[in-house]
Amino acid sequence: MAATQFYSWRNYRCAYEIQNFQISQAASAQGNCLPLVLIHPIGVGLSRRFWDRFCQAWRHQGYGNSLYLPDLLGCGDGDMPAVAYRTEDWADQLLFFLQTVVNRPSVLVVQGALFPVAIALAQLEEAQTWVRGLVLSGPPAWSVMTTPTPHWQTKLLWNLLFEPPVGPLFYRYARRRNFIESFSVRQLFADAADVDDAWLAMLDDGAANPASRYAVFSFLASFWRQDYTERLAGLNIPTLVTVGDRASSISRSGKTETPQDRISEYLKGLPQAEAKLVGGRNVLPYESTTEFVTAIAPFVHELTDQ
Repeated sequence: MAATQFYSWRNYRCAYEIQNFQISQAASAQGNCLPLVLIHPIGVGLSRRFWDRFCQAWRHQGYGNSLYLPDLLGCGDGDMPAVAYRTEDWADQLLFFLQTVVNRPSVLVVQGALFPVAIALAQLEEAQTWVRGLVLSGPPAWSVMTTPTPHWQTKLLWNLLFEPPVGPLFYRYARRRNFIESFSVRQLFADAADVDDAWLAMLDDGAANPASRYAVFSFLASFWRQDYTERLAGLNIPTLVTVGDRASSISRSGKTETPQDRISEYLKGLPQAEAKLVGGRNVLPYESTTEFVTAIAPFVHELTDQ
């Protein structure tokens, strides 16, 4: 595990790490030079540690790209202010990270419902210099990406979840190991056996600080739920969409969508997209790590060679 490093953004202390690998001269000649910036999901106990298995598999398969793992504000080892986090805030944080820490054109690898953060980032004019391509791991159902949550509902949810005594009590309940295990089996993993001790221990550690609830509550309040139809149509960045062959949707609006339906909708709605079906459900870099690495590596290296 690489050393934790820090930078200052909006007077907040933000954490990240960089993993650089020694590679052979032959591997270097294959064009393995674009760095990957790995964007973790938001949820109870989640942080950049979500990508640890991916980093190990990437190295073991011989790829030499530098891997940048930022903690989004409110998660991991950085500051956790008691504020409502919005996609635009995290997008601005990532732009600053790309400009000041990575300082090279990169490929963003985005897990799940953090795709709206990548969309917000891509809309920033300055980001066009830094984002060479996108890899989407298990993005939300298309109907979720095109159906906004009413403002009154997000405000009500935020106030209900945030305000004591409900907020702290709810988070204390949600971070219990048996609840996390049950949720992971029901909503995230294709096979219950893959909800292992390493996964549960990672979430236990990540949720230990009660201040980590504000990022989680911001996600649950659905501040990220908007109609992205026009913005998706204007997303002129090469994009690889990976969907689990047993993918599901937590949202009611996406319950009837099959994995192939999801792929078809994304291919129709994104101007520069290609897609792959990967064995697994909703957390492919963790549950199907080797297959996920194999699926995305050609896309990354093709971008390098352009």
